[in-house]
Amino acid sequence: MRETITKSLALLLGGLILYTSATGPFESLIQRSIFLALVILLGLAVYPLGQGKRWRPLGIAVDVVLAAGVIFACSYVALNHEQILVELPWATPRDMLLTGVLLVAILELSRRAIGAIFPLLVLAGLAYAWLGAVIPGPLGHRGFDLYYMTETIYLGDLGVWGMLVGVAATTIAAFVLFGCLLLHTGGGNTFMDLALRISGRSPGGAAKVATVASGLFGMVSGSAVANVATTGNFTIPMMKRLNYPRPFAAGVEAVASTGGQIAPPILGAAAFIMAEILGESYLRIAVAALLPAILFYLGVFITIHLVAKRRQLQVVPDDELPAWSEVIRPERIIPILAALGGLFYGVLSGRSIQMSAFYGILMTVLTFVPFALIAKMPLREIVGKLVSGLVDAGKGMVIIGVLLAGAQILVAMIGMTGIGVTLASLIVSVGGESLFLVAFIVGGVCLILGMGIPTTAAYVLVASVLAPALTTIGVEPLIAHLFVFYFATLSVITPPVCIAVFVASGIADTNWLPAAIESVRLAAAIYVIPFLLLIYPALAGFGTGWEIVLASCQGVVFVVAFAALMSRVAMTGRRVVDVVALIAVIGLALTPGWLTTLAALVLIVGLFMRRRGLLEDELVSGSGDHPSLHAKETQL
Repeated sequence: MRETITKSLALLLGGLILYTSATGPFESLIQRSIFLALVILLGLAVYPLGQGKRWRPLGIAVDVVLAAGVIFACSYVALNHEQILVELPWATPRDMLLTGVLLVAILELSRRAIGAIFPLLVLAGLAYAWLGAVIPGPLGHRGFDLYYMTETIYLGDLGVWGMLVGVAATTIAAFVLFGCLLLHTGGGNTFMDLALRISGRSPGGAAKVATVASGLFGMVSGSAVANVATTGNFTIPMMKRLNYPRPFAAGVEAVASTGGQIAPPILGAAAFIMAEILGESYLRIAVAALLPAILFYLGVFITIHLVAKRRQLQVVPDDELPAWSEVIRPERIIPILAALGGLFYGVLSGRSIQMSAFYGILMTVLTFVPFALIAKMPLREIVGKLVSGLVDAGKGMVIIGVLLAGAQILVAMIGMTGIGVTLASLIVSVGGESLFLVAFIVGGVCLILGMGIPTTAAYVLVASVLAPALTTIGVEPLIAHLFVFYFATLSVITPPVCIAVFVASGIADTNWLPAAIESVRLAAAIYVIPFLLLIYPALAGFGTGWEIVLASCQGVVFVVAFAALMSRVAMTGRRVVDVVALIAVIGLALTPGWLTTLAALVLIVGLFMRRRGLLEDELVSGSGDHPSLHAKETQL
C-alpha cells in the first residue's frame, strides 16, 4: 500500500516537474504551494513515522493528520494567491494554525531525513525572532509577535513561499529530473565504465576510478551523500578487493563525491540559488566555479597518484576493465552527448535554465528510445526505465524541497531580525582591516554552521549570515559567495560531523575517524583554494585573459606542490629538505607576479625531476648503497 502511494506521488511530482519545465511554471504561489505539498506528502510516505516499531499505528495517525493539514494549508495559498500577493492580509488564528501545521511537517520531515541539527537551527531562528526583545547586548532586537511572524512566513512570498522554494520548484527540480533520466537510460553505467577505462590501469587505479566516476555523477546529481551511496557501493568494494586500506578507500570516495558539489553544472544545486541571490546568470556562476573545481580534482588526483606510488597500491586488473569498443558504442555515447548538447544549446541560446534542462531531457528520451528499439529492448522495459527516472526525480526532490523550505524560513527570520548584518559587523570588528583574518574567521564559522546539514541548505545559511562580512571589506560578491560555499561544502567531510565520511565508512566497514583524517588530507587543497580566490580573483573570471592564464598557472603550481606535501612523498631523499622546498614553492605560488610563478614552476619541476632520478638510481643499483625510496616513504 505504502509503496503504491509512494510511487504514485513520485510520478505525480515528476510529471509536474516535466510539465512545467516544458511549458513554464504556474503563478509563483501556485507553483510553489503545489510543489511543496507534493514534496511533503511524498516525504511522509518515504520516511514514515515509527516504521518497524510497535507504535507504528500512532505514527500512521500522526502522518495522516500532518498530510491533511499540509494539503489544506497549501491549497489555501494556491486558491488565494492573488489576494495574498495584492492585499498582504493580516494573520488570523486560522492562519496561525495552518502555519504551525506546515512548520511542524517541514521540521519533522527534515528530522526524519537528515537528523535533528537542521530543524533545531530553524527553531532557533524562530525563537530568536520571537524573543529578541529579551536578549541583551548587540544581538538583541525589538522582537516580533506570532501574528507578524505568521504574515511573514505564510501570507507572502518572503517566508516559506520565497525564492529558495521557487528555485527548487523550477530550476533545481528540472535538473534533478534531467540527471535521473540520464542515469536511468544508461548514463550511469557509461560514466562508471568511462572512469574504469580512463584511470583503472594507472597507479592507484581503483581510487582514481572513484574520483572520476564520482566527479561525473556529481556534476549531474549535485549531492555528496547520494554520490557516495551510488558510486561508493561499486568503488569502495573494488578498492577493498585490491587491498587498499579501508579508511583510505572511504576517504577517497567521500572526497571525490564532495568534489561533485563544487563542479559545474549543478554545484549541489547552489549554482541556481547563487544566481538568484546575486542577480547573476547561471552561466556566469558555472564559469566562475570551473577553474577552482579543476584545481580541486587536480589536487585530489595528484595526491592519490603519489600516495599510490608510495604505498604501492594495485591497479585495476585487465579482466575487470570494459573494452573501449564496448564503452564508446554509439548507443551508449550518443544519448549522453545529445542530452548535454540539448542542455548547453538551451543555456547558450539564452533560454531559461528549466527550459534548457527540458531540452536535455527531450534529447535524452529522443535518442535513448530509438537505440533501445533497435536493440530489441521490450517496450515495457523502455517505459519502465523512463518511469523509474521520473519516480527517482520525485524522490530526489524530497530532501531538497523540504530543506530549502526550512532554509527559506530561516533566511526570512535572519532578514527580519537583521542578525546577518549584526554578525557581519562583529566579524569585521574582530578581524579589523585584515582580509585574511576576516576570511579565516568566516571560513571557520562556515565549517561549524555547515556541519550536519546538506550542502545546499548550508550554503543558504552561510550566504545569508557570513558572505556580507566579506563584501563589507571589499570582496567581490561572487567571490564572497564562492568562498562561503566551498567551506560550507567541506563540512560534509570535516570532523566531527562529516556526513559523507559516515556513509563511506559504513560501506567500507571501517571506523569513521581514520577515514575522516584521510578525507581531510586528500581534500587539503580545497581548504586553501577559497583563499586563492581572494588572492587571484581571475580564477573566477575577474580580469583579462592574460590575468586568468597567470592565475591558472599559479593555481596549478600551488595545487601540485600542496599535493606533494600532503602525500608525504620523498622528493630529494631528505624529508626536511622536501618540506622546506615544497613550502617555498607554495609561498612563491601565493605571491602575485610572473617572476614568482616562473620561479615556483622551475622549483617544482626540479623537485619532481630529482624524485625521478632517485627512483631511476634505485632501479639501477637495486638495494646496493642506496636506501630504498619506497621504504623511506613508508616510514614517513
